[in-house]
Amino acid sequence: MPVSRHTGQIPESTWTLTFREMTEPWKGAVGCLGVAVFFAMTIGIISWQAVEQPPEEWVLRGRDAGMLWERGRGALLLRALPAGRPVLAIAVGSVPATEPPPPRDRCWHDGRQFCYSWEEDAELRLALEPPAAPGTECYSVRWTPLRPDVTLKDCFSMANVSWYGGPSIRAQRWPLNGAESPAQPLVSGDLSANPDGFGPLLERFFLGSTGVTVTVAPDVSLLLSLESHQQFCLETPAGRAEPLHYQLCVSTDVAAARRHTASAPARTPPDTALLGSPIWRYHGPEGSAAKIKRGLRSLVRRLKRHRLQEGVVALGEHGTAVLAAADLVPSGRRKRQAPALVEPLELSITLSPYAGIASPLFQRSLRGGEAAGYWLSRQPRPGASSIPLLTTWKGQLCARLNVTSEAALGWYLARAQQLRQALGATYVAFEGVEGNSFLEQDVPAPAELEGDGYTEALAAALATLGNGTIVSAGSRSSHLPLFVQMRPLRSDWSHAGLKGLIPSVLHYSLLGYNFFIPDAVGGSEAGATPGDPELFVRWLQIVTFLPVMAFGTPPWLCCDTWVLNLTRQCIQRHRDFVVPLLLKYSEEWQSLGYPIFRPAWWLSPTDPAAFTIEDEFLIGDEVLVAPITEKGQTWRDIYLPGEGHLWLDTNTARVFDGGTTLRNYSASLAEVPVFVKTS
Repeated sequence: MPVSRHTGQIPESTWTLTFREMTEPWKGAVGCLGVAVFFAMTIGIISWQAVEQPPEEWVLRGRDAGMLWERGRGALLLRALPAGRPVLAIAVGSVPATEPPPPRDRCWHDGRQFCYSWEEDAELRLALEPPAAPGTECYSVRWTPLRPDVTLKDCFSMANVSWYGGPSIRAQRWPLNGAESPAQPLVSGDLSANPDGFGPLLERFFLGSTGVTVTVAPDVSLLLSLESHQQFCLETPAGRAEPLHYQLCVSTDVAAARRHTASAPARTPPDTALLGSPIWRYHGPEGSAAKIKRGLRSLVRRLKRHRLQEGVVALGEHGTAVLAAADLVPSGRRKRQAPALVEPLELSITLSPYAGIASPLFQRSLRGGEAAGYWLSRQPRPGASSIPLLTTWKGQLCARLNVTSEAALGWYLARAQQLRQALGATYVAFEGVEGNSFLEQDVPAPAELEGDGYTEALAAALATLGNGTIVSAGSRSSHLPLFVQMRPLRSDWSHAGLKGLIPSVLHYSLLGYNFFIPDAVGGSEAGATPGDPELFVRWLQIVTFLPVMAFGTPPWLCCDTWVLNLTRQCIQRHRDFVVPLLLKYSEEWQSLGYPIFRPAWWLSPTDPAAFTIEDEFLIGDEVLVAPITEKGQTWRDIYLPGEGHLWLDTNTARVFDGGTTLRNYSASLAEVPVFVKTS
C-alpha cells in the first residue's frame, strides 16, 4: 500500500527564519548571485535576438506562395511554396529598415491580410486576392503615407530576374534589365521631343522571368526609374501624400504568368487587308496641292514600272493638310476624282489632334461660342474664362483637342471622316496621340486626364472611325481594332536603330499590341549609316515577318537591282507565308489574349538561356525567325527553344532538336535563318 505524502507548500516561516539567521556576508553573497543571474539572463536574451532569431520572417502565406520580411535590408520577399523558390525581392524605401514587423499586427484576426504601421511614416497592408486563374496566386500591396512629406518607393531587384513590359524607350532592350532611366512620370511620350523619356507605348505591367507579374492600378500617380542590371523602382510623387498600390501575382513560370494575365475586354483586330499591303511613304514635293498630286502620280508610276504596284501610299500630316485646304471636293461631282491620285494603290492620310494658333478654327474659338471648348485649357479661377493650354507640335505653337468634350470629339471625328471620303483614303493615321500636355506644362490636369488618360480616351474615340485607323500610341487600348505605328528608329545598327527592332516587336506583342506597323525599312531617323545597302537588306529580312512592311526610301533609290529583286521576293513571301500565320494566331489572340510574336522563353519558360535572347522571335508556336543584326556578319548562334520539339531549317531542310543552340550558323546577306517546328 503506497505511503501517502504531504502535498502542501513548504511553510514560509522556515524560509524566513533561515534567511534571518544568515550572517551578513552570506546575505551579500546571495545578493551578488541574484545580480549575476539577472545580467546573465539579459545577455542571453540579447544574444538570442541577435543570433538565434531568423533574418527572415513570414508575414503572409497563401496556398502556392508567401511573403516574408527580411530584417537586414528592409525588404519584402516573395517565395513560391512548398519549396520556397525565390521569386521576387522588393527593397522598401522611406521606412525604417531595422524595425522588423511582427508576424501579426492589426490584421491578426484575418489570416488573408497583414497590416503594419511605421509610426509617423507609412502603413503597409498586404492582402491575398481571389485567384485570377488556376495555378496563380495574387497579393495586393498597398502603402499609405502617414505624413505629407513621405515619398513611397518600392524597388524590384533584377538579381536573377529578367524583366519585361513597362514603357517603350528610345534604345529598346529585351529584357529591360539593360535599360537606364532616371525617375520620371510613367506616362507615354514623344521620343523625338524627349529622347530620354518614355516612348509612345506603355502599360503599367511588368513580367519577371521567375513567373511573377507586377501590375499598378491606373489611378496611382507614379514615377518609374530604371537602374541598369540592378533594379527598377516605383515611386510616388514627392509632397503629395498619395498611396502606392500594386498587385503581385506568381505562377509556375514566366510563360504561365503571361498566359494568366490575358484576361481583357473583348479583343477585335483591325482591317487585316492591310497585312498583305506594303506601305510606301510619300516624300515628294508638298508646296501645293498641285505639286502633291503630281508627286503622288509620279510615285505610283515608278512603283508600277518596278512591278510593285500593290499596296498603300501614305501621305504625311503636312501633305494631308495642304490637300484638305485646297477644298478638293466642294461638290458631289468632284467626289470621285481623288481616288485616281494613287490607283491602283490605296491611300492613307495623316491627321493629329493639334491645331496651330494661326489656323482659322483656333482663331474662331478665341471669339467664344461652342468652338471655345474644343481645346485643352488650364483650369480657370472662379468667375474667369478658360485659357487654352498651348504646347509645341512639330516646332509650332499649337492647341490640342479636348477629348473630354463630346462636342469637340464629334467635330473632330466628323472632320476626319469627311477628309477620308473627300481624298479617297482607305486608311487614316493619327499622330500625336501620346503624351500628357498638362504634365509637360506642369499644370494640374483634370482627373480624367491624369497619367495616360488622354491617350486612352482619344484611342477609344478614334476606334469608332472603323478598323482602318492607325494611331501613334497605346495605353490600355490593346483590345481596340487599331493599328499602332511604331516609333521612328535611327538608320544605323544600334539599339536605337536595327538592334532595337526585335526588342520592340517583343515588347509591343507582349503588351497585347500585335497589329503594329514597324518603322520604314532602313529607319526613318538620320543615323550613322544612311543609305547603307547591307542595313537595308537586314532590316528588310526582319520586316518580312512582321504584320506590315513599310518603306520610306524605295529600293530603287537606295540600292542596286539585286536589292530591288530581293524586295519583290520578300513582299511575296510576306503575303504567301507570313500573313496566313498572322491570321491564324490572331484568332488565338482574340480568344485567349496570347501574343502573336513570342520570345524564345514562350517554349522554354524555365531555361535561363532563353530569358535574355533579344535577336530572335517566334510567330505563334511554330515559326522561329533568327536574323542577322550585326554589321558585316554572316554567321550567328541560334537558340532553338522547346526541349522535345523538332525544328526544320527552311534554308537547308535539316532538322534539329529543340532546347539546343546551333553554333556559328551561316547566313549570307541573301539569307535569313527561319525554322519551322515539326513536332
